[in-house]
Amino acid sequence: MSEPDEQIRDGSEPEGARAEIYEDGVITAAFLAHIGAAIADRDTLTLKQDVSHLHQSEIGDLLEALMPEQRRALVELMGDDFDFTALTEVDEAIRMDIVEHLPNAQIAQAVQQLDSDDAVYILEDLDPQDQDEILAQLPFTERIRLRRSLGYPEETAGRRMQTEFVAVPPFWTVGQTIDYMREDKNLPDSFSQIFVIDPTFRLVGAVDLDRILRTQRSVKIEDIMHETRHAIPATMDQEEAAQVFEQYDLLSAAVVDENDRLVGVLTIDDVVDVIQEEAEEDLMRLGGVGDEELSDTVLDASRSRVPWLMVNLVTAFIAASVISLFDGTIQQIVALAVLMPIVAGMGGNAASQTMTVTVRALATRDLDIYNAGRIIRREMGVGALNGVIFAILIGAVAATWFQDFNLGGIIAVAMIVNMFVAALAGILIPLLLDRLGADPAVASAVFVTTITDVVGFFAFLGLATWWFGLL
Repeated sequence: MSEPDEQIRDGSEPEGARAEIYEDGVITAAFLAHIGAAIADRDTLTLKQDVSHLHQSEIGDLLEALMPEQRRALVELMGDDFDFTALTEVDEAIRMDIVEHLPNAQIAQAVQQLDSDDAVYILEDLDPQDQDEILAQLPFTERIRLRRSLGYPEETAGRRMQTEFVAVPPFWTVGQTIDYMREDKNLPDSFSQIFVIDPTFRLVGAVDLDRILRTQRSVKIEDIMHETRHAIPATMDQEEAAQVFEQYDLLSAAVVDENDRLVGVLTIDDVVDVIQEEAEEDLMRLGGVGDEELSDTVLDASRSRVPWLMVNLVTAFIAASVISLFDGTIQQIVALAVLMPIVAGMGGNAASQTMTVTVRALATRDLDIYNAGRIIRREMGVGALNGVIFAILIGAVAATWFQDFNLGGIIAVAMIVNMFVAALAGILIPLLLDRLGADPAVASAVFVTTITDVVGFFAFLGLATWWFGLL
C-alpha cells in the first residue's frame, strides 16, 4: 500500500494537503470555496476524496465555516462516508440544525458506528420521542447501554462515560486476558486499563496494559491488579470528575453506580473537553451571557443577555439615586461630575479583577475554608496598595487639571476607599454566594458592580460635600 493510501486509511492527511486547508489555524477561503463548489455541483466524488480523510475536529471546523444549507447538503451528499463524530466538535446550535434535518433511521445507523460517549453527546439534546425512535432501531445491548447513560443527569460522569471497556474476572491468567483482547471484536478501539470485576460486576481492581505486557502468561490477574483508588461515581458532577483527573494525573478512570458496579470508563480526552467547557461556562457567566454560542441567532443571543442587562439597569438606578443625594454639591462644583466616572470605573475594574480570580479559584477548589482568611487579607492588601498608587496619580492629575488641590485630595481619598472596598467585595461576595449554594460566576458581577458604584459615588461626593462645607 502506498504512503498516501496509508495516511488516508489511518485518518491522517498529507502535510501538503493540510497546508492548503489551513492557514494560521483557519480554514482557507480557497478550500472553503472548493468545497462549496463541490456541494453546489453535488459532486460526491470530490467531497469524499477531500473531506473523508480529514480529522473529526477539522470536519467540525469546516461545518462551522459553511452556510447552514451547505452543512446539511454536505452531510447528505457524503452519506455513510460522513464521520458523525465531527458533530461533537461543533456548537450545539449547528449540531441540532444538522441532526434535525436527518431521518432518524440515518442517525440510528450512524450512532452504531460511534463510541457510546459520542453517541450520547449527539442524542442527549434530541426530543424524547426522537431519542426513543432512534434507540429502538439499535441492537439490544447497545440500546440498553445508551439508555443507561442518558438516564444520568446532565453534566455528570455518567453522561460523559464510555460504556465500552475491558473487564475480566480476577482468576483469569494474563494469557487468557491477552487472548480475550485479541479475539473479541466488541472491545473498544483503544484503552489503557483492564478492569477486574467479581461475578456481580462489582469493581475490585484494575491492571494497566504495560503491566499485562511485562508479565508471564501463567500469572493470575488478581496477583498483579491494583485497587482502583479513584473510581468515579456515575452521578458525580463532570467538573468534580475533571478535578480528580487533574489531581491524580489520570489517563482513565472507572465509573461505578451506587452499588459500586462498573458501568463505564471516563477517559482523558473527554475530561479535556469538560475542562474547556467549564472554563468557557464560567467566563460566559461572569459576562452575564449564559450559554450563548457564536452560532446562535440574533434572537437567541438577545434573549440570553437581556435578563442580566435588566438587573444591571436596576442597580444603575440605585447608583443614580446615590448621586441624586448630592445634586446640590454637583451643581456648585461641576468638576465633580467630570471626575465621578473615574472613581466608579476604577473601583469596578479592580473589583472585577479580584472577582475573576476568586470565582476561578472556587471553581478549581483552590480556595476553601482553610486558606480563605489568608487570601482575603492578601486582597485587602492589594486593594489598599493599588488605591494609594492610583490615589497619588489621579489626585495629582485632578489638582493640575482643575487648579484645585482640595479637589485632588478629595478624589485621592475616595480612590483609596473605593479600591479597598472593591477588593473586599470582589472576594467576599463570591465566597458568600458559594456558601449560600448559589453560583458565584452568575450572580457576583451584579452585586459587586453595585457596591463599587454606590461606595465610589458616596465616598467621593460625600467627602466633597463635607470638605467644601467646612471651607
